Amino acid sequence: MGNPWLTIIGIGEDGLAGLSDASRKALDEAEAVFGGERHLALAGISDRGHAWPVPFNADIVLECRGRPTVVLASGDPFWHGAGGALVEKLQVGEWIAHSAPSTFSLAAARLGWRLENVVCLGLHAAPFERLVPHLARDARIVCLVRDGKAASDLAGWLTDHGWGASAMWTLSALGGPRESITRHRADGYAGDSGDSLVAVALEARGTQGIARSSGLPDALFVHDGQLTKRPVRALALSALSPRPGERLWDIGAGSGSISIEWALCGGTAIAIEARGERAANVRGNAASFGLTHRITVIEGEAPGVLSELAAPDAVFIGGGLDVDMFDAIWSRIAPGARLVAHAVTLETEALLCDLHQRHGGELMRLEIAQAEPLGRYRSWKAARPIVQWSVIR
Repeated sequence: MGNPWLTIIGIGEDGLAGLSDASRKALDEAEAVFGGERHLALAGISDRGHAWPVPFNADIVLECRGRPTVVLASGDPFWHGAGGALVEKLQVGEWIAHSAPSTFSLAAARLGWRLENVVCLGLHAAPFERLVPHLARDARIVCLVRDGKAASDLAGWLTDHGWGASAMWTLSALGGPRESITRHRADGYAGDSGDSLVAVALEARGTQGIARSSGLPDALFVHDGQLTKRPVRALALSALSPRPGERLWDIGAGSGSISIEWALCGGTAIAIEARGERAANVRGNAASFGLTHRITVIEGEAPGVLSELAAPDAVFIGGGLDVDMFDAIWSRIAPGARLVAHAVTLETEALLCDLHQRHGGELMRLEIAQAEPLGRYRSWKAARPIVQWSVIR
């Protein structure tokens, strides 16, 4: 491994007493020690200590490169901690890490929960909407929040979103002499943790949460009519075949419904929309689903905006495809990438028929009708037919 100059140490509420001999030795030899004010106090560091700036900036540690340096973090530095942000900027062999039990592990141990079945989230620097994809009846969630006020705000957010009946535990100073664990109902939480760092554990009770199937209800999306309707969206997502970690180009994103359902499957999406008000709808919908970290909205027209984008694993074109756009996209995507295009006009349908003949894939015509009142009776009302072409590069 070489001779690492940086030691990343996970420290608990028991301070120095809970550290290994190797961690104490690194602290004694360090010329500089970085951490939160709480971490520095737990380790008894004063003159060599450097508290993290707000907002957090890992780059200040790099100024010490080559000199013995320690970073202190809560529990396991590589689980919603500073460790990951630091080592992204380092070479293998520059650091060594000594982890302690994470807050998540301690919380699960105190509550008797199987940690492998618990959703673990860091909400100390993220919106509460990150919870949205995970909230389901009886789901168990442990999340880190900044302080007692944030725990109170979270209880209010849960109540406002139909989850006020959830059991809610606030856990502070876990593993130390000041450890405190209290149970509440979210809609009755009055706040009991002051300004101390808090973990919140939830046993969700309320509405059903978001379905895991493709084709979410149209009513969940804000739109101006430019929306891939639920049954058509389900067929599009089936053809796009989303997988965790993959990237989608959603061209002509409209409301962003395709991008959102793709991101709910664990991928990231670049939503491209030419009209400003629709781009705003995409951003708003992404925020309401807690997916702003997974969806990038670009206001502009394809193919012009595509040249600077990272190559996708899949592309969805909801409408407006022409020869120039296809050529620009086809030349950018790698073998194995999936492309799905929809047509509602005869002109675009003719183009898809030609592309299908030249490149293969699957061509489908979708005709959907819904029952609606007709006087005292009911009748079928047909939507415009849609032609879907899907192909693997």
